[in-house]
Amino acid sequence: MTSGFSLNLWSDLQTMWQYGFMQHAFEAGTVVAIVAGVVGYFVVLRRSSFAAHALSHVGFAGAAGAVLLGLNPLVGLLVFTSGGGLTMAGLGRKAAGRDAQIGIVLSFMLGLGVLFISLYKGYATEAYSLLFGEILGISAGDVLVTLVAGVLTLAVVAAIYRRLLFTSLDEDVAEAKGVSTAAMNSVFMLLLALATSIAVQVVGVLLIFALMVTPAAIAERLAHRPPVGIAIAVGVALLTTWFGLFISYYQPYPVSFFITTTVFVLYLLVRALQSRRAKGIL
Repeated sequence: MTSGFSLNLWSDLQTMWQYGFMQHAFEAGTVVAIVAGVVGYFVVLRRSSFAAHALSHVGFAGAAGAVLLGLNPLVGLLVFTSGGGLTMAGLGRKAAGRDAQIGIVLSFMLGLGVLFISLYKGYATEAYSLLFGEILGISAGDVLVTLVAGVLTLAVVAAIYRRLLFTSLDEDVAEAKGVSTAAMNSVFMLLLALATSIAVQVVGVLLIFALMVTPAAIAERLAHRPPVGIAIAVGVALLTTWFGLFISYYQPYPVSFFITTTVFVLYLLVRALQSRRAKGIL
C-alpha cells in the first residue's frame, strides 16, 4: 500500500499494476464481476435473493469440511453449493415461494459447518478467509480456475438464455408452453452455485449480495429490457469492483468494504433520482 493518490491517475494505475498480486486481483475481479452481473440479474428477476444468500453460507460449511479433510476450501465450497442448490431446487418445484425449503437446507448445512469447524484441531485460516474474501491473495492459478469457471457459467447461460428468461418471467406460462421448469430451476441453481463459489473470493460469504444482487437490483430499476438490464448489471459490478480494488491499494481497509459501500451508495442514488423524477422535481 502507498500513502495516497497523486494528481496523475494514469501514474497511480501504472504504479498499482506493476505488482503481480494487483494484476491477479483485477483479472479475477473482472471475471467475477461479469459472471455476478449476468447471473445476478436472473437472481433478482426470479426473486431468488435468499437462495444466493443461503448458498454462500452453505459454501462456507463445505469449505470447513474441505479443510477438515485437508483439501482446498474452494473444492468443498463448490461441492456443497452445488449439492445444496440441487436440493433446494428438488424440494421446491417453483422458484417463487421456496423460502421454507431454502431455510431448511441452510440450517442443516450450517449445522454441518459448525461440526466440521469443531472437529478441526488447527486454525482454519483458509476457511475463515472466505467469510470476507481474499482477492488480494489470489494466485495466477486461482485466476485461471476463476476464468474457466466463469466462461463455463456464461456459456451455459447463453445456451439456455431464452428458456431461462421465459421461466424467470412466468413459470406457469413457460410450463404450459412445454418448458421444463423443474429442469430450468435445477440448472439455474447449479449456475448460481458456481457463480457464488467464484464470487466469494472477491467479497466473501457474508457480503455476497454486494455483487450478486445489488447491481442487478440497480439494473432492474433502470432498464425494462433484459439484455439492457444485464448489460447495466455487469457494468455496475465491474465499475464497483475496479473502484474497490483501486481504492484499497491506497487505503488500509478491506477491498470488500469499498465494493459493498460503493454499490450500496449507487443503489441509494438511483432510488433517490427515481423518487425525485416521480415527484416531478427532475
